[in-house]
Amino acid sequence: MPILKRKIYDKLLDWKKHDQGTSALLIEGARRVGKSTLVAQFARQEYRSSIIIDFAAARPEIKNLFQNGAEDLNLIFNSLSAYYQTRLYERESLIVFDEVQQCPAARQMIKYLVQDGRYDYIETGSLLSLKQNVQGIVLPSEEERVELFPMDFEEFLWGLGDTTTFQFLREHFETLAPFGQAVHTKFMTLFRQYMLTGGMPQAVAAYAENQEFARVDRVKKGILDLYRNDISKFARGYESRVYAIFDQIPTQLTRKDKKYRLATLGKEARFREYEDAFIWLAEAMIVNVCLNATEPSLGLAQSEDFTTQKCYMADTGLLVTQTFANRPFIENEIYKALLLDRLNVNEGMFMENIVAQLFRAAGHRLYFYSRSDTDHRENHMEIDFLIRRGSDICPVEVKSAAYRKHSSLDKFREKFRKRLGQSYILYAKDVMQRDEVIHLPLYMASLL
Repeated sequence: MPILKRKIYDKLLDWKKHDQGTSALLIEGARRVGKSTLVAQFARQEYRSSIIIDFAAARPEIKNLFQNGAEDLNLIFNSLSAYYQTRLYERESLIVFDEVQQCPAARQMIKYLVQDGRYDYIETGSLLSLKQNVQGIVLPSEEERVELFPMDFEEFLWGLGDTTTFQFLREHFETLAPFGQAVHTKFMTLFRQYMLTGGMPQAVAAYAENQEFARVDRVKKGILDLYRNDISKFARGYESRVYAIFDQIPTQLTRKDKKYRLATLGKEARFREYEDAFIWLAEAMIVNVCLNATEPSLGLAQSEDFTTQKCYMADTGLLVTQTFANRPFIENEIYKALLLDRLNVNEGMFMENIVAQLFRAAGHRLYFYSRSDTDHRENHMEIDFLIRRGSDICPVEVKSAAYRKHSSLDKFREKFRKRLGQSYILYAKDVMQRDEVIHLPLYMASLL
């Protein structure tokens, strides 16, 4: 697979330059999101030598080195150097703990390894906060944590060899000048290609090679199968509930309000029974959970309602494949229909999911606003997303190209006007400003 450029690489460089061995870098991300490839590239390009320990496949004697090794670090270093046939150089070598959740003792050792100061350390993994992965260990305070998400639209364009389009989008975002129909249509086509492919590096690499969706779909099916296998292996005891939530995501997202209805899993289903399953999927970074913020203020987290949430797939390309998993792939049918905006299903589910994906990649936590009041319609509102931009809370609605009004947004702006910043609508048309609302094409979502 070709090496794809990732924005997080610059964060790795900053960590190496500024921390200089005083912390370990912990990279969290879903399986197949590109953690191992990224770290291997960083190790190869930025260090004189490196040792990468894949704890998912490491031999028992390697794992045992970390069980009682704090008293003899020289033994650890000499053993690793001999086993991996790699010489370590003081302050010029990197040691990587890949899939560190599968060796908690190694993660606990980070405290002593960082204090020793001879080498740099990067850890990668997922499910790092689950009880079975931290039980019996003291989590090191010496970790600096970063999250790796699926590739965003700009990274996707880089993968296709396009380094100019997104810079052009940035310039228009600053001026809010329309693109014109021809240019806008070209960018929407590119964005739909991204929406169908998704941001998993293996899928992007497959699409970049020959731009055939049949191969891309096979790659995505393989990733979904991997996720299902992980559920059976690592969610033991409540895997049936995790499967139930995971399999229902496309159906739940076809709902107008996109909120996850547990009643569809069973008449007696209660949130407390499924809470661990939602947490597992979120910790695995397979889904992006969006919580209802009942009070739109700068402290959105203080008004979180965990029992009312939306559950998006972390990667929209995987959602497309999951949605049509029961159909054989036929080139130029489902994928062509999505490309040409002619799909006879609720395309809004994919549009809202890709916005959630891009917001997470841009560093936003996901919140929405929902209030039901049948007696007083002026208080009945649904806002797709609330994001923080600087010191402002900004409401964002995702609309189809054919939408005619934004009544919920109007009521929300009227009720909370003094607390809000700029209001936005993301849709499939060109840039426009109307009624104090900025309308942006979907491909500019990353810029918010």
